Amino acid sequence: MALLLITTDIAAQSATVNFRKHVIHGDFISEGVAVADVNNDGLTDILAGAYWFQAPDWQVHQLTNSVTYDHTSEWSDSFLNFASDVDQDGWTDLIVFDFPGTEVNWFKNPGKTGAFWKKFLIDSTARNESPMMIDLDGDDHTDLVFGTGNDQMTWFEGEPTGSQGIIWKKVAISTEKAPGSSTFSHGLGYDDMDGDGRKDIITTGGWWQAPVAAATDPWTLNETGLGQPCSQMYLFDLDHDGDQDLLSASAHNYGIWWHEQLESSNGGVFKEHLIDSSFSQTHGLALIDLNGDGLPDFITGKRYFAHNGKDPGGHEPAVLYWYEMRRDRQQRPSWVPHLIDNNSGVGLQVVVEDITGDQKSDIVIANKKGVFLFESY
Repeated sequence: MALLLITTDIAAQSATVNFRKHVIHGDFISEGVAVADVNNDGLTDILAGAYWFQAPDWQVHQLTNSVTYDHTSEWSDSFLNFASDVDQDGWTDLIVFDFPGTEVNWFKNPGKTGAFWKKFLIDSTARNESPMMIDLDGDDHTDLVFGTGNDQMTWFEGEPTGSQGIIWKKVAISTEKAPGSSTFSHGLGYDDMDGDGRKDIITTGGWWQAPVAAATDPWTLNETGLGQPCSQMYLFDLDHDGDQDLLSASAHNYGIWWHEQLESSNGGVFKEHLIDSSFSQTHGLALIDLNGDGLPDFITGKRYFAHNGKDPGGHEPAVLYWYEMRRDRQQRPSWVPHLIDNNSGVGLQVVVEDITGDQKSDIVIANKKGVFLFESY
């Protein structure tokens, strides 16, 4: 196990956005990462696979048996991580998605005991490479959305049950063999596509329209092609014409795109526009207004050795960028790329939170090069 607390000031890429790189861990332990106040001391900690790192000096703690992986030939058992108080006992727990097509589990935070975190199965076959943790029904409790063993998009709602901790109620969103729900399916998003006030489920093969009663009424599939296999998918009215457009990025090839929803199509017709194709494997994507100008920027980078170097561009530098959004007088969008780092990249997630409490957005990633914090200053 290697714990590296290395700090590097990165040259300013923008007059208002600068980052300081912290190498939290130098081994391949996870490609998922989450942040939360693990020990209830008021500070935001970092969680990645079998570890959590305690703020402010990032002291390492094991939460379960640890494994270090060979990035040239192996994948981890921690593809995506989400932090949530699953059992609502006042302590933040960890949800870990394993290799696609295998298990998703949650690990119970033991509180002040310092013991290993007990593991509980959520589902034995979680298929997507970009599953989501969202509050689908608006009850402030943990919900998960991903494809299950019968290639069915499914909503898992956690319900606390006293001594047992929690049970997971499964609600089918789709029929079997549905778009975006098979093993290794790439691309998943959650937002209001059609402007009816209800958030929909978006995949590359189409989007599922949310009904009035999400738990009991059927969801309607709109089979609209929304691009190539990608990482996380985000909706925003990028061209300011009154409807939702889509942002996506290639998981294993070259390409970052915005998909223009043609006027009055109501989620039916999209035109693809290339933003950048200078590097590949953009397997993690986050949308956020990073510089405070009211426009949504985004952060992505290369998932280093996603397929052990066999993807197009797999041996190129593991870059991390933020893209500054601008609009011209006709409200057409464009993006200015700003290099953050060329020796880290992304995993399957890009977490953007104010880690240090200075009201600025920091970036946390974990991948085959280690665990990194990019502190905004």
